[in-house]
Amino acid sequence: MLKRHARAACTALAAAGLLLAGTGGATADPAPPAPSAATTLRTADAPPELLAAMQRDLGLTPTQARARLVHEVEAGATAARLQAQLGAAFAGAWVEGADAGTLTVATTRAADAAAIRATGARAKLVTRTLADLDTAKAALDRAATAATPVRYVDPRSNTLVVEEAEAGAAAGLLAATGTDPALVTVARTAEAPRPLYDLRGGDAYYMNGSGRCSVGFPVTRGTTQGFATAGHCGRAGTTTSGFNQVAQGSFQASVFPGSDMAWVAANAQWTATPYVKGSGGANVQVTGSVLQPVGASVCRSGSTTGWHCGTIQQHNTSVTYPEGTISGVTRTTVCAEPGDSGGSYISGSQAQGVTSGGSGNCSSGGTTFFQPLNPILSAYGLTLKVGGSDPGPGPGEPDPGGTWNAGTVYATGATVTYGGANYRCLQGHQAQTGWEPPNVPALWQRVQ
Repeated sequence: MLKRHARAACTALAAAGLLLAGTGGATADPAPPAPSAATTLRTADAPPELLAAMQRDLGLTPTQARARLVHEVEAGATAARLQAQLGAAFAGAWVEGADAGTLTVATTRAADAAAIRATGARAKLVTRTLADLDTAKAALDRAATAATPVRYVDPRSNTLVVEEAEAGAAAGLLAATGTDPALVTVARTAEAPRPLYDLRGGDAYYMNGSGRCSVGFPVTRGTTQGFATAGHCGRAGTTTSGFNQVAQGSFQASVFPGSDMAWVAANAQWTATPYVKGSGGANVQVTGSVLQPVGASVCRSGSTTGWHCGTIQQHNTSVTYPEGTISGVTRTTVCAEPGDSGGSYISGSQAQGVTSGGSGNCSSGGTTFFQPLNPILSAYGLTLKVGGSDPGPGPGEPDPGGTWNAGTVYATGATVTYGGANYRCLQGHQAQTGWEPPNVPALWQRVQ
Protein backbone atom coordinates (compact mmCIF):
# COMPACT_ATOMS: atom_id res chain seq x y z
CA MET A 1 0.00 0.00 0.00
CA LEU A 2 2.81 2.43 0.86
CA LYS A 3 4.50 1.86 -2.49
CA ARG A 4 1.23 2.33 -4.34
CA HIS A 5 0.58 5.63 -2.57
CA ALA A 6 4.13 6.82 -3.23
CA ARG A 7 3.77 6.21 -6.96
CA ALA A 8 0.48 8.08 -7.01
CA ALA A 9 2.06 10.99 -5.16
CA CYS A 10 4.98 11.13 -7.58
CA THR A 11 2.59 11.12 -10.51
CA ALA A 12 0.64 13.99 -9.01
CA LEU A 13 3.80 16.04 -8.31
CA ALA A 14 5.11 15.44 -11.80
CA ALA A 15 1.85 16.69 -13.28
CA ALA A 16 1.97 19.77 -11.06
CA GLY A 17 5.53 20.46 -12.15
CA LEU A 18 4.50 20.43 -15.77
CA LEU A 19 1.80 23.00 -15.08
CA LEU A 20 4.15 25.27 -13.11
CA ALA A 21 6.63 25.14 -15.97
CA GLY A 22 3.98 26.61 -18.22
CA THR A 23 2.90 23.72 -20.42
CA GLY A 24 -0.13 25.71 -21.39
CA GLY A 25 -2.84 23.69 -19.72
CA ALA A 26 -3.78 20.44 -18.04
CA THR A 27 -2.31 17.22 -19.34
CA ALA A 28 -4.10 13.92 -19.57
CA ASP A 29 -3.41 11.51 -16.73
CA PRO A 30 -1.25 8.60 -17.84
CA ALA A 31 -3.08 5.31 -18.23
CA PRO A 32 -2.69 3.14 -15.13
CA PRO A 33 -0.51 0.06 -15.64
CA ALA A 34 -2.37 -3.10 -16.54
CA PRO A 35 -2.73 -5.50 -13.61
CA SER A 36 -0.37 -8.45 -13.63
CA ALA A 37 -1.62 -12.02 -13.93
CA ALA A 38 -0.60 -12.62 -10.32
CA THR A 39 -2.72 -9.66 -9.21
CA THR A 40 -5.68 -10.74 -11.31
CA LEU A 41 -5.57 -14.31 -10.03
CA ARG A 42 -4.79 -13.25 -6.46
CA THR A 43 -1.78 -15.45 -5.86
CA ALA A 44 -0.89 -13.39 -2.79
CA ASP A 45 -4.01 -14.82 -1.14
CA ALA A 46 -2.73 -18.41 -1.26
CA PRO A 47 -3.59 -19.93 2.14
CA PRO A 48 -0.86 -21.22 4.47
CA GLU A 49 -2.21 -24.79 4.19
CA LEU A 50 -1.69 -24.87 0.43
CA LEU A 51 1.80 -23.38 0.73
CA ALA A 52 2.71 -25.91 3.43
CA ALA A 53 1.57 -28.81 1.24
CA MET A 54 3.62 -27.48 -1.68
CA GLN A 55 6.68 -27.24 0.55
CA ARG A 56 6.18 -30.80 1.80
CA ASP A 57 5.47 -32.50 -1.52
CA LEU A 58 7.62 -30.42 -3.89
CA GLY A 59 10.56 -29.89 -1.53
CA LEU A 60 10.26 -26.10 -1.63
CA THR A 61 11.20 -23.38 0.80
CA PRO A 62 8.44 -20.94 1.83
CA THR A 63 9.96 -18.30 -0.46
CA GLN A 64 10.10 -20.72 -3.39
CA ALA A 65 6.49 -21.79 -2.88
CA ARG A 66 5.21 -18.20 -2.99
CA ALA A 67 7.47 -17.29 -5.91
CA ARG A 68 6.37 -20.40 -7.79
CA LEU A 69 2.70 -19.44 -7.69
CA VAL A 70 3.51 -15.98 -9.05
CA HIS A 71 5.81 -17.31 -11.78
CA GLU A 72 3.28 -19.95 -12.85
CA VAL A 73 0.40 -17.56 -13.44
CA GLU A 74 2.63 -15.02 -15.19
CA ALA A 75 4.06 -17.81 -17.37
CA GLY A 76 0.56 -19.01 -18.21
CA ALA A 77 -0.44 -15.53 -19.35
CA THR A 78 2.77 -15.05 -21.37
CA ALA A 79 2.46 -18.46 -23.02
CA ALA A 80 -1.18 -17.75 -23.88
CA ARG A 81 -0.29 -14.44 -25.54
CA LEU A 82 2.52 -16.11 -27.50
CA GLN A 83 0.23 -18.94 -28.60
CA ALA A 84 -2.16 -16.36 -30.04
CA GLN A 85 0.74 -14.53 -31.69
CA LEU A 86 2.52 -17.57 -33.14
CA GLY A 87 -0.64 -19.22 -34.45
CA ALA A 88 -0.14 -22.52 -36.26
CA ALA A 89 3.62 -22.56 -35.52
CA PHE A 90 3.06 -22.84 -31.75
CA ALA A 91 4.38 -26.15 -30.40
CA GLY A 92 3.69 -25.95 -26.67
CA ALA A 93 5.06 -24.32 -23.53
CA TRP A 94 6.25 -25.40 -20.09
CA VAL A 95 7.78 -24.04 -16.91
CA GLU A 96 10.84 -25.37 -15.09
CA GLY A 97 12.87 -24.77 -11.95
CA ALA A 98 12.08 -25.11 -8.27
CA ASP A 99 10.24 -21.79 -8.36
CA ALA A 100 8.96 -22.27 -11.96
CA GLY A 101 11.04 -19.25 -12.93
CA THR A 102 11.87 -20.46 -16.46
CA LEU A 103 9.26 -20.49 -19.23
CA THR A 104 10.10 -22.22 -22.51
CA VAL A 105 7.95 -21.77 -25.62
CA ALA A 106 8.40 -24.04 -28.63
CA THR A 107 7.80 -23.07 -32.24
CA THR A 108 8.37 -24.58 -35.66
CA ARG A 109 9.34 -21.19 -37.13
CA ALA A 110 12.85 -19.87 -36.49
CA ALA A 111 11.73 -16.28 -37.07
CA ASP A 112 9.58 -16.49 -33.91
CA ALA A 113 12.56 -16.85 -31.57
CA ALA A 114 13.14 -13.12 -31.13
CA ALA A 115 9.50 -12.45 -30.22
CA ILE A 116 9.57 -15.29 -27.69
CA ARG A 117 12.78 -14.08 -26.08
CA ALA A 118 11.43 -10.53 -25.93
CA THR A 119 8.89 -11.72 -23.36
CA GLY A 120 11.61 -13.16 -21.14
CA ALA A 121 10.85 -16.75 -22.18
CA ARG A 122 13.26 -19.22 -23.74
CA ALA A 123 12.65 -20.18 -27.36
CA LYS A 124 12.95 -23.76 -28.61
CA LEU A 125 12.84 -24.57 -32.33
CA VAL A 126 11.14 -27.91 -33.07
CA THR A 127 9.87 -29.75 -36.14
CA ARG A 128 6.25 -30.52 -35.22
CA THR A 129 3.44 -28.18 -34.25
CA LEU A 130 1.21 -28.86 -31.30
CA ALA A 131 -1.75 -29.15 -33.65
CA ASP A 132 0.00 -31.84 -35.73
CA LEU A 133 0.78 -33.93 -32.66
CA ASP A 134 -2.76 -33.49 -31.29
CA THR A 135 -4.16 -34.72 -34.63
CA ALA A 136 -1.95 -37.81 -34.50
CA LYS A 137 -2.99 -38.50 -30.92
CA ALA A 138 -6.67 -38.28 -31.84
CA ALA A 139 -6.18 -41.09 -34.37
CA LEU A 140 -4.50 -43.26 -31.74
CA ASP A 141 -7.25 -42.53 -29.21
CA ARG A 142 -9.89 -43.98 -31.51
CA ALA A 143 -8.09 -47.32 -31.73
CA ALA A 144 -6.44 -47.62 -28.32
CA THR A 145 -7.06 -50.42 -25.83
CA ALA A 146 -6.00 -51.08 -22.25
CA ALA A 147 -2.72 -52.45 -23.66
CA THR A 148 -1.77 -48.83 -24.52
CA PRO A 149 -3.47 -47.17 -21.56
CA VAL A 150 -2.02 -43.65 -21.71
CA ARG A 151 -1.22 -41.32 -24.62
CA TYR A 152 -0.19 -37.68 -24.52
CA VAL A 153 1.70 -34.97 -26.36
CA ASP A 154 4.98 -34.10 -24.62
CA PRO A 155 5.98 -30.55 -25.65
CA ARG A 156 9.43 -30.94 -24.09
CA SER A 157 10.42 -33.74 -26.49
CA ASN A 158 8.08 -32.59 -29.28
CA THR A 159 6.74 -36.14 -29.58
CA LEU A 160 3.59 -38.12 -28.97
CA VAL A 161 4.17 -40.50 -26.05
CA VAL A 162 2.40 -43.87 -25.97
CA GLU A 163 2.65 -45.97 -22.82
CA GLU A 164 2.33 -49.71 -23.41
CA ALA A 165 1.48 -52.34 -20.82
CA GLU A 166 2.40 -55.20 -23.17
CA ALA A 167 5.48 -55.49 -25.35
CA GLY A 168 4.65 -54.59 -28.95
CA ALA A 169 1.28 -53.04 -28.13
CA ALA A 170 2.37 -49.55 -29.16
CA ALA A 171 3.81 -50.79 -32.45
CA GLY A 172 0.54 -52.56 -33.18
CA LEU A 173 -1.42 -49.39 -32.46
CA LEU A 174 0.80 -47.32 -34.75
CA ALA A 175 0.47 -49.87 -37.55
CA ALA A 176 -3.30 -50.06 -37.16
CA THR A 177 -3.67 -46.28 -37.43
CA GLY A 178 -0.96 -45.64 -40.00
CA THR A 179 0.87 -43.33 -37.59
CA ASP A 180 4.47 -42.42 -38.43
CA PRO A 181 6.69 -44.05 -35.76
CA ALA A 182 8.99 -41.00 -35.96
CA LEU A 183 6.29 -38.98 -34.19
CA VAL A 184 6.11 -41.34 -31.25
CA THR A 185 8.09 -42.15 -28.13
CA VAL A 186 7.13 -45.51 -26.60
CA ALA A 187 7.32 -45.93 -22.83
CA ARG A 188 6.82 -49.25 -21.09
CA THR A 189 4.56 -49.12 -18.04
CA ALA A 190 3.44 -51.54 -15.39
CA GLU A 191 0.71 -49.18 -14.30
CA ALA A 192 -2.94 -49.91 -14.94
CA PRO A 193 -4.95 -46.70 -14.51
CA ARG A 194 -8.41 -47.25 -13.11
CA PRO A 195 -11.16 -45.04 -11.76
CA LEU A 196 -10.61 -44.32 -8.08
CA TYR A 197 -13.96 -45.65 -6.82
CA ASP A 198 -14.21 -46.33 -3.31
CA LEU A 199 -19.38 -30.69 0.00
CA ARG A 200 -16.65 -28.23 0.23
CA GLY A 201 -14.26 -29.68 -2.32
CA GLY A 202 -12.50 -32.80 -1.13
CA ASP A 203 -15.19 -33.89 1.33
CA ALA A 204 -16.51 -37.43 1.11
CA TYR A 205 -19.90 -38.38 -0.29
CA TYR A 206 -21.57 -41.74 -0.70
CA MET A 207 -23.49 -43.11 -3.68
CA ASN A 208 -26.73 -45.01 -3.08
CA GLY A 209 -25.56 -45.56 0.49
CA SER A 210 -22.53 -47.64 -0.54
CA GLY A 211 -19.50 -46.54 -2.59
CA ARG A 212 -17.56 -43.38 -1.69
CA CYS A 213 -16.12 -40.55 -3.81
CA SER A 214 -15.04 -36.96 -3.15
CA VAL A 215 -16.64 -33.61 -3.91
CA GLY A 216 -14.90 -31.70 -6.69
CA PHE A 217 -16.03 -28.08 -6.61
CA PRO A 218 -19.24 -26.53 -5.27
CA VAL A 219 -21.35 -24.95 -8.02
CA THR A 220 -24.72 -23.40 -8.64
CA ARG A 221 -27.18 -23.70 -11.49
CA GLY A 222 -29.73 -20.96 -11.13
CA THR A 223 -31.01 -21.30 -7.58
CA THR A 224 -29.92 -24.96 -7.33
CA GLN A 225 -26.75 -25.70 -5.39
CA GLY A 226 -24.52 -28.70 -5.86
CA PHE A 227 -21.06 -29.82 -6.93
CA ALA A 228 -19.03 -31.02 -9.87
CA THR A 229 -17.40 -34.44 -9.62
CA ALA A 230 -16.25 -37.44 -11.67
CA GLY A 231 -18.67 -39.20 -14.02
CA HIS A 232 -17.50 -42.68 -13.05
CA CYS A 233 -18.76 -42.10 -9.50
CA GLY A 234 -22.43 -42.29 -10.50
CA ARG A 235 -25.07 -42.09 -13.22
CA ALA A 236 -27.98 -39.70 -13.57
CA GLY A 237 -30.41 -40.55 -10.78
CA THR A 238 -27.80 -41.98 -8.41
CA THR A 239 -28.57 -40.63 -4.94
CA THR A 240 -25.91 -39.29 -2.61
CA SER A 241 -25.37 -38.72 1.07
CA GLY A 242 -22.75 -36.40 2.52
CA PHE A 243 -19.64 -36.98 4.61
CA ASN A 244 -21.96 -37.11 7.65
CA GLN A 245 -24.23 -39.73 5.99
CA VAL A 246 -27.07 -37.19 5.78
CA ALA A 247 -29.14 -37.31 2.58
CA GLN A 248 -27.52 -34.88 0.17
CA GLY A 249 -28.86 -34.98 -3.41
CA SER A 250 -28.61 -36.86 -6.68
CA PHE A 251 -26.60 -36.98 -9.89
CA GLN A 252 -28.24 -34.84 -12.57
CA ALA A 253 -25.95 -35.77 -15.47
CA SER A 254 -22.89 -37.94 -15.96
CA VAL A 255 -20.51 -38.93 -18.76
CA PHE A 256 -18.05 -41.84 -18.51
CA PRO A 257 -16.19 -43.07 -20.50
CA GLY A 258 -15.43 -40.54 -23.25
CA SER A 259 -15.07 -37.90 -20.55
CA ASP A 260 -15.23 -38.25 -16.77
CA MET A 261 -17.64 -35.52 -15.72
CA ALA A 262 -20.79 -35.22 -13.64
CA TRP A 263 -22.67 -32.90 -11.35
CA VAL A 264 -24.81 -33.48 -8.29
CA ALA A 265 -27.73 -31.25 -7.28
CA ALA A 266 -28.02 -30.92 -3.51
CA ASN A 267 -31.18 -30.60 -1.46
CA ALA A 268 -32.07 -27.54 0.60
CA GLN A 269 -30.02 -28.71 3.58
CA TRP A 270 -26.76 -28.17 1.73
CA THR A 271 -25.15 -24.87 0.71
CA ALA A 272 -22.35 -24.48 -1.83
CA THR A 273 -19.25 -22.71 -0.50
CA PRO A 274 -16.18 -21.29 -2.33
CA TYR A 275 -13.83 -23.66 -0.53
CA VAL A 276 -11.77 -26.80 -0.88
CA LYS A 277 -10.88 -28.83 2.19
CA GLY A 278 -7.22 -28.22 2.95
CA SER A 279 -4.64 -29.69 5.28
CA GLY A 280 -6.08 -30.34 8.73
CA GLY A 281 -9.57 -29.50 7.46
CA ALA A 282 -8.82 -25.80 6.87
CA ASN A 283 -10.71 -23.95 4.14
CA VAL A 284 -8.81 -23.12 0.93
CA GLN A 285 -10.60 -20.40 -1.03
CA VAL A 286 -11.39 -20.79 -4.75
CA THR A 287 -11.37 -17.58 -6.81
CA GLY A 288 -11.52 -18.81 -10.43
CA SER A 289 -10.89 -21.59 -12.93
CA VAL A 290 -7.90 -20.58 -15.06
CA LEU A 291 -6.07 -23.72 -16.20
CA GLN A 292 -2.33 -23.55 -15.42
CA PRO A 293 0.53 -24.52 -17.77
CA VAL A 294 2.55 -27.71 -18.02
CA GLY A 295 5.10 -27.83 -15.20
CA ALA A 296 2.95 -25.79 -12.81
CA SER A 297 2.30 -26.96 -9.26
CA VAL A 298 -1.10 -28.43 -8.44
CA CYS A 299 -2.59 -29.72 -5.19
CA ARG A 300 -5.36 -32.27 -4.70
CA SER A 301 -7.94 -32.73 -1.95
CA GLY A 302 -9.58 -36.11 -1.48
CA SER A 303 -11.53 -37.90 1.20
CA THR A 304 -9.06 -40.82 1.45
CA THR A 305 -5.64 -39.20 1.44
CA GLY A 306 -6.33 -35.51 2.08
CA TRP A 307 -3.92 -32.89 0.70
CA HIS A 308 -1.13 -33.80 -1.70
CA CYS A 309 0.75 -31.73 -4.27
CA GLY A 310 2.72 -32.33 -7.44
CA THR A 311 3.06 -30.84 -10.89
CA ILE A 312 1.10 -30.80 -14.14
CA GLN A 313 2.80 -33.09 -16.66
CA GLN A 314 0.59 -32.85 -19.75
CA HIS A 315 -2.78 -31.47 -20.77
CA ASN A 316 -5.15 -33.12 -23.27
CA THR A 317 -4.08 -36.63 -22.31
CA SER A 318 -6.06 -39.73 -23.28
CA VAL A 319 -6.38 -42.71 -20.94
CA THR A 320 -7.91 -46.11 -21.61
CA TYR A 321 -9.40 -47.65 -18.48
CA PRO A 322 -10.92 -51.15 -18.47
CA GLU A 323 -14.30 -49.39 -18.88
CA GLY A 324 -13.18 -47.44 -21.96
CA THR A 325 -11.22 -44.41 -23.12
CA ILE A 326 -11.47 -40.88 -21.76
CA SER A 327 -9.84 -37.93 -23.52
CA GLY A 328 -8.94 -34.38 -22.63
CA VAL A 329 -7.72 -35.13 -19.10
CA THR A 330 -4.60 -33.70 -17.47
CA ARG A 331 -1.75 -35.94 -16.29
CA THR A 332 -0.09 -35.08 -12.96
CA THR A 333 2.48 -36.35 -10.47
CA VAL A 334 0.04 -36.01 -7.57
CA CYS A 335 -0.73 -39.26 -5.75
CA ALA A 336 -4.27 -40.51 -5.09
CA GLU A 337 -6.08 -43.59 -3.84
CA PRO A 338 -9.59 -45.09 -4.14
CA GLY A 339 -12.18 -42.78 -2.62
CA ASP A 340 -10.28 -39.67 -3.80
CA SER A 341 -12.15 -39.87 -7.13
CA GLY A 342 -14.05 -36.73 -8.03
CA GLY A 343 -12.00 -34.61 -5.61
CA SER A 344 -10.52 -31.18 -6.20
CA TYR A 345 -7.34 -30.16 -8.03
CA ILE A 346 -6.33 -26.56 -7.38
CA SER A 347 -3.35 -24.37 -8.32
CA GLY A 348 -3.02 -21.40 -6.01
CA SER A 349 -6.65 -20.30 -5.80
CA GLN A 350 -7.58 -21.46 -9.32
CA ALA A 351 -9.76 -24.56 -9.67
CA GLN A 352 -8.23 -27.01 -12.15
CA GLY A 353 -10.34 -30.15 -12.28
CA VAL A 354 -11.68 -33.27 -10.59
CA THR A 355 -9.82 -36.51 -9.90
CA SER A 356 -10.46 -39.17 -12.52
CA GLY A 357 -8.07 -42.07 -11.96
CA GLY A 358 -4.47 -43.13 -11.88
CA SER A 359 -2.00 -45.65 -10.60
CA GLY A 360 0.19 -46.09 -7.54
CA ASN A 361 -0.67 -44.71 -4.11
CA CYS A 362 0.37 -42.05 -1.62
CA SER A 363 2.95 -44.31 0.02
CA SER A 364 5.02 -45.22 -3.03
CA GLY A 365 3.87 -42.39 -5.33
CA GLY A 366 1.99 -42.55 -8.59
CA THR A 367 0.44 -40.79 -11.55
CA THR A 368 -3.09 -39.40 -11.58
CA PHE A 369 -5.34 -37.71 -14.10
CA PHE A 370 -7.91 -34.98 -13.62
CA GLN A 371 -10.89 -34.03 -15.74
CA PRO A 372 -10.57 -30.26 -16.32
CA LEU A 373 -13.32 -28.29 -14.63
CA ASN A 374 -14.18 -25.72 -17.30
CA PRO A 375 -15.65 -28.31 -19.72
CA ILE A 376 -17.89 -29.55 -16.87
CA LEU A 377 -19.12 -26.04 -16.12
CA SER A 378 -19.76 -25.41 -19.81
CA ALA A 379 -21.47 -28.75 -20.54
CA TYR A 380 -23.98 -28.44 -17.69
CA GLY A 381 -24.44 -24.68 -17.44
CA LEU A 382 -22.90 -24.52 -13.96
CA THR A 383 -21.36 -21.55 -12.16
CA LEU A 384 -18.32 -22.18 -10.01
CA LYS A 385 -18.73 -20.91 -6.45
CA VAL A 386 -15.92 -18.40 -5.89
CA GLY A 387 -14.94 -16.09 -3.08
CA GLY A 388 -13.52 -12.58 -2.98
CA SER A 389 -14.95 -11.46 -6.32
CA ASP A 390 -14.83 -7.82 -7.37
CA PRO A 391 -18.32 -6.31 -6.86
CA GLY A 392 -18.21 -4.77 -10.32
CA PRO A 393 -19.64 -1.42 -11.45
CA GLY A 394 -21.37 0.66 -8.81
CA PRO A 395 -24.99 1.85 -8.92
CA GLY A 396 -25.70 4.14 -11.82
CA GLU A 397 -22.61 3.25 -13.83
CA PRO A 398 -23.47 2.62 -17.49
CA ASP A 399 -23.61 -0.84 -19.01
CA PRO A 400 -20.69 -0.93 -21.46
CA GLY A 401 -22.51 -3.36 -23.74
CA GLY A 402 -21.09 -6.24 -25.76
CA THR A 403 -21.20 -10.02 -25.95
CA TRP A 404 -19.04 -10.72 -22.88
CA ASN A 405 -21.04 -12.23 -20.01
CA ALA A 406 -20.11 -13.21 -16.47
CA GLY A 407 -20.73 -16.92 -15.91
CA THR A 408 -19.85 -17.95 -19.47
CA VAL A 409 -17.01 -20.43 -19.89
CA TYR A 410 -14.64 -19.08 -22.53
CA ALA A 411 -12.13 -21.32 -24.32
CA THR A 412 -8.76 -20.12 -25.56
CA GLY A 413 -9.30 -18.28 -28.85
CA ALA A 414 -12.92 -17.29 -28.18
CA THR A 415 -13.78 -13.71 -29.16
CA VAL A 416 -16.12 -11.22 -27.50
CA THR A 417 -16.99 -7.56 -27.64
CA TYR A 418 -16.98 -5.30 -24.60
CA GLY A 419 -17.37 -1.53 -24.42
CA GLY A 420 -17.14 -1.22 -28.20
CA ALA A 421 -13.86 -3.16 -28.48
CA ASN A 422 -13.04 -6.69 -29.60
CA TYR A 423 -11.15 -9.15 -27.40
CA ARG A 424 -9.67 -12.63 -27.83
CA CYS A 425 -9.52 -15.11 -24.92
CA LEU A 426 -5.95 -16.07 -24.03
CA GLN A 427 -6.62 -18.62 -21.26
CA GLY A 428 -9.75 -20.70 -20.81
CA HIS A 429 -11.81 -19.70 -17.76
CA GLN A 430 -15.28 -19.02 -16.45
CA ALA A 431 -15.91 -15.29 -16.58
CA GLN A 432 -16.91 -13.49 -13.43
CA THR A 433 -17.69 -9.96 -12.32
CA GLY A 434 -14.44 -8.06 -11.99
CA TRP A 435 -12.82 -10.05 -14.80
CA GLU A 436 -14.16 -7.89 -17.63
CA PRO A 437 -11.80 -8.06 -20.65
CA PRO A 438 -10.14 -4.61 -20.21
CA ASN A 439 -9.39 -5.45 -16.57
CA VAL A 440 -7.57 -8.75 -17.05
CA PRO A 441 -4.87 -8.73 -19.76
CA ALA A 442 -3.77 -12.12 -18.45
CA LEU A 443 -7.02 -13.55 -19.80
CA TRP A 444 -8.04 -11.25 -22.70
CA GLN A 445 -6.18 -9.57 -25.56
CA ARG A 446 -7.67 -6.59 -27.37
CA VAL A 447 -7.77 -7.10 -31.14
CA GLN A 448 -8.61 -4.84 -34.03
